[in-house]
Amino acid sequence: MKKIKTVKALNSFRDFLIQNTDPARTCIRICMTGCRAYGAEEVRDALKEEINIKGLEHKVEIRETGCHGFCAKAPVMVIDPQNIFYQQVASEDIPQIVSQTIIKGKVVERLVYNDAGNGEKIPYAKQIPFYKEQTKRILANCGKIDPTEISHYIIEDGYTAFCKAVTDMTPDQVIETVEKSKLRGRGGAGFPTGRKWRFVREAAGDLKYIVCNADEGDPGAFMDRAVLEGDPHSVLEGMLIAAYAIGARTGYIYCRAEYPIAVEHLKI
Repeated sequence: MKKIKTVKALNSFRDFLIQNTDPARTCIRICMTGCRAYGAEEVRDALKEEINIKGLEHKVEIRETGCHGFCAKAPVMVIDPQNIFYQQVASEDIPQIVSQTIIKGKVVERLVYNDAGNGEKIPYAKQIPFYKEQTKRILANCGKIDPTEISHYIIEDGYTAFCKAVTDMTPDQVIETVEKSKLRGRGGAGFPTGRKWRFVREAAGDLKYIVCNADEGDPGAFMDRAVLEGDPHSVLEGMLIAAYAIGARTGYIYCRAEYPIAVEHLKI
């Protein structure tokens, strides 16, 4: 009964969030993870100040997100609902962005993407070749939500899978679903995930643990870092599902100290 009440509460909260979200409201999504190295914090502060000066704080949301993926153009921001993409933004650009784009709806052409092949200026993120050819799965929420706001994750159907697992499925059914998916580990062995979960569930003993290895020992491997920084709830939800399936009551995330933003977001 408690599980059913939890699912109903989650669904009610999601409906409330959707009903109280104005699709026409301006939302400025600015990368605040990797882009920090190129001055994103200064850009954000200038943006907040200019928005307040113009009295737009109730009409504009400044959303601090995870990585947008286009790190070569940092700092980057996307202005919704128009989906306008600005690259290599500096704090000095903010007054023009606010006066021209936020207030008048005009594009600041000098800040949009310039195609290296034909010189075409492309103002909209979804039309940029780098994004156009992508279909995001694991990183779908990165650059879209504020990773420190659980409501942002829930409105994107966050924790729905966990609720389905614990209310509609037995642990064995969860494992069977993972086995049928043919999901494998990303290490060299590519070990089937479902088989690993079944081994642990069938192992003797009541005390079991789940460990998320987010160390990223391979040079230049930042895929775990991007998820932990930009969408940490997806990792927590995955661990909850796995814990339910294998019978674990305690979980650990092993994250290196060189990733302070990931650690900060995980703690939140």
